[in-house]
Amino acid sequence: MNYILLIVGFIFLVKGADFFVDGSSSIAQTLKIPSLIIGLTIVAFGTSAPEAAVSITASISGQNGMAMGNVVGSNIFNLLVVVGISAIIKPLMIEKGVRIKEFPFLILISALSFVIIADQYFNSTYINQLSRGDGIILLMFFAVFMYSLVMSALKSRNDAIENQKLHPEEYKDMNIEIDAPSKTMPIGKAIIFSIGGIIAIVLGGQLVVNSATGIAKSFGVSDQLIGLTIVAIGTSLPELVTSIIAATKGESDIALGNVIGSNVFNILFVLGISAAISPISIDPKLFIDCLFMIAVTVLAYIFSLIRKDINRLEGAVLTALYIGYTLYLISGVI
Repeated sequence: MNYILLIVGFIFLVKGADFFVDGSSSIAQTLKIPSLIIGLTIVAFGTSAPEAAVSITASISGQNGMAMGNVVGSNIFNLLVVVGISAIIKPLMIEKGVRIKEFPFLILISALSFVIIADQYFNSTYINQLSRGDGIILLMFFAVFMYSLVMSALKSRNDAIENQKLHPEEYKDMNIEIDAPSKTMPIGKAIIFSIGGIIAIVLGGQLVVNSATGIAKSFGVSDQLIGLTIVAIGTSLPELVTSIIAATKGESDIALGNVIGSNVFNILFVLGISAAISPISIDPKLFIDCLFMIAVTVLAYIFSLIRKDINRLEGAVLTALYIGYTLYLISGVI
């Protein structure tokens, strides 16, 4: 029964996020909020809503291992499987901005997440905890990240508009309209979609946490291990589907940007809000997984620097690393 509830929980999470994004985006458009801002905020939050729902629910329920394991496991899965499979389908070209800014920033906050949880090494205490103060620090980083992202995007959009005015002949046959409004749903329907989406996300988070905890107990394994594997994979399905579709269409910037953005959201927003609501106690065994997360982030970055892309061979290496990592986790409980 727990397996059925787990699947139902994942469905609630994914569909709830879709409903929330559709409804809230429509409300934002009705309020004349630029579509660019909607994409950078509401849609970005929607893709990380499953991880947020699970980690917040787990943290409140005292399932600390699952709360932290879900984020670390999701980030590892995103970098090794989502990027790996996407690169195998079609090599991912890496833009200069991603190599110079986004990837280094992800490495920085990944390292920061380890520093603030490994209190026994960096804070002279044997109690490893992601405290409310730590959560607030992560949320402050998140606010700065979002502000920088929005300002950068607005500048790029304004530059494009100015260039279109100066060189209209270059755009006359391209049928381009900056911030073209998309079709919106009636405001009443949009509100229902938004509220219904939030309810589905909350219920989905509870179903996933409760059923995953039941599965862990039935096998005699920790909720942390379940969070690192089954739950992490399930909550990362939106990123996997989005990136694979983008890769097949040759949209490598979307495929990789989706992963980097999701991982940044997971560390800064999901961990931040979870810890701010309820402090998370950290099992020292998770340090190895955190260090592995940092290592694979650095490895993917190195791959992106070699030829300014991540090719099929490198994608296969990343995917193989995840298989090896999963076998390592399983070997620890056999």
